[in-house]
Amino acid sequence: MTGARRGAGGGAGAPARAPLGGAARPGSTGGALEGRGGTPAGPSPGLGAPPPSAVCVPGRVELVVPAAVAGVRLDRFLATVSGVGTRSQAKRLIDAGRVRVDGALRKSAHLLGAGARLEIELPAPARLAAEPEALPLIVLYEDAELLAIDKPPGMVVHPAPGARRGTVVNALVHRLGALAGVGRPDRPGIVHRLDRDTSGVLLVARTPAALEALARQFRARTIEKVYLAVVRGHLAAARGTIDRAVGRHPRERRRMSVHSRRGRAAVTRWTALERLPGATLVRLEPETGRTHQLRVHLAAAGHPIVGDRVYGARRAGRAGTSLAFPRQALHAAEIRFDHPSSGARTVVRAPLPPDLEQLLAMLRQASGGTGKSGHSA
Repeated sequence: MTGARRGAGGGAGAPARAPLGGAARPGSTGGALEGRGGTPAGPSPGLGAPPPSAVCVPGRVELVVPAAVAGVRLDRFLATVSGVGTRSQAKRLIDAGRVRVDGALRKSAHLLGAGARLEIELPAPARLAAEPEALPLIVLYEDAELLAIDKPPGMVVHPAPGARRGTVVNALVHRLGALAGVGRPDRPGIVHRLDRDTSGVLLVARTPAALEALARQFRARTIEKVYLAVVRGHLAAARGTIDRAVGRHPRERRRMSVHSRRGRAAVTRWTALERLPGATLVRLEPETGRTHQLRVHLAAAGHPIVGDRVYGARRAGRAGTSLAFPRQALHAAEIRFDHPSSGARTVVRAPLPPDLEQLLAMLRQASGGTGKSGHSA
């Protein structure tokens, strides 16, 4: 199923067009999300919704651990329970003393035994932290469970210090109304994030069940994402893989680096699509979701993304071009996931935004043609 493109005030339209006007590439595989701050490892076999014997009352869940998940960490199993949904939320509940195993408080790393009895106290839904704002949203796909929007560059996903208004969440609260109980109160419905200056498709859950289902897919790395980027210089091959751990920069704590002392595994597959004057249009498929992964990997490979003021400025002069662009030329072009309720594989695409279209048009004009296939790059 391919999501239909919808305007902020219109009904369903024609299927969203593929990036660059082409069809989606069959058999593409990808991974998790850029800018997500780390994707937990996939769940152990047998993890899923609570067993039928679970007792759920408002604010409380009691269940017996099934034999299939014996030996699994407490926080990992708890993340699959209805009303919890994410591993970070599971850890917060455990740290707050709201989870007991056979009547005793345990740490997140506690390994569960078959037949253990869990008692979980769920906090009351907090009051939404974001104020509604009548901001325009381009909706690519929408149903009762979720929606996918085309996030414009320059828009922050959720409120944070220094950016309390004008965010995607402010616009969502205005459009959808109360989303209390669907994730954190300061970022209701948000399944993943994109950097402020990265454009493209962003998934939003409308129900707790949808949030939990999508979070499980991110943990299992079954969600596929495709990005398009314009990078400096010409890559030496038509395609390749960057496999370098990413973590906090050893000295500059606001940046990420492949030289981190505590880096986490990170893999990015790339394909050169079009060779341009001093630059290359590339297709990126991340297999992991480390913070700033794509930007860090490309900069480390000597081909920073055009316009990246954090990871590209120092290499701009070395890449053979003084090309300027007001933001990182990075776009989340496509996402593929299993629909939370039907299980159908769902594909949503976001067309290139006008600024990237103009950048490519300018580079193609400078080359005197339409650019060269990435196979000659």
